[in-house]
Amino acid sequence: MTATIDRLADPLAPERLDPLIGAALAEDVGDSDLTTEGIVPPEMTCRGKIVCKQDGVIAGLPVTRRVFQLVDERLQFDAKTQDGQKVQEDQIVARLFGPARSMLRAERVALNFLQHLSGIATLTSKYVKAVEGTKTQILDTRKTTPGLRALEKYATRTGGAVNHRMGLYDQILVKDSHLALANGVSPALRAVRKAHPEAMVNVEVSNLQELEQALNDKAPRILLDNFAPGQVREAMQIIRGRAKVEISGGVLLTNARAYALAGADFISVGALTHSATALDYSMKVTRY
Repeated sequence: MTATIDRLADPLAPERLDPLIGAALAEDVGDSDLTTEGIVPPEMTCRGKIVCKQDGVIAGLPVTRRVFQLVDERLQFDAKTQDGQKVQEDQIVARLFGPARSMLRAERVALNFLQHLSGIATLTSKYVKAVEGTKTQILDTRKTTPGLRALEKYATRTGGAVNHRMGLYDQILVKDSHLALANGVSPALRAVRKAHPEAMVNVEVSNLQELEQALNDKAPRILLDNFAPGQVREAMQIIRGRAKVEISGGVLLTNARAYALAGADFISVGALTHSATALDYSMKVTRY
């Protein structure tokens, strides 16, 4: 299990990254770039610069670099900042030099990765800022784009969040569906502990009755699902430090701090990956 987790947690490793980039290039370029090959001579070289068009947090520069490398090893990529740094409108984040045809062929795919991952990092940083000064950690979720989970979770880490489970294989989270099929909190916890006696167990509860059952069964971590901040405060009075507490559902930038101040150890936010708006970038080129 550990080897699998380590492999997925390193999304920039070539064996993980290159197939994704290859699929994206095949989708965009196909057999050829008809327009560029009709206009730009094969021998032409050019300079390029990638410019951020709005303020945010950058993520995905190594991916961007790799796109250009895979399209043409002759393309030179000079990053002017690094992942996790704040960027401003009109800031140049990278400069390029090399064959013009290749640079244009790689452009859209490179920028698509950069804008998507930077958007996630930017939104994540806002949630992290919202709970600053409290004990609460912001977590991501499994609500990711199919095939891009490792990269998207890399982007949330870049924005300051902590990764929740990478998949179904690396942590135990007893959810409402499990409770329904197992006929309640206690039977579900007994079953999962029998199957995995050494594992840390997190159980999701949707009301105070389920919370009491989870505490009676000594669940070490409890997820309060769709509790309002006031309900969280009430739940914390019942829990009294007997379990770590995670909040999920209904968390927005406008109320994240209220949840943190209510006493949550963790807040998991699906929106970090499923609703982040891309950070806008453009590439400008000049003949050389």
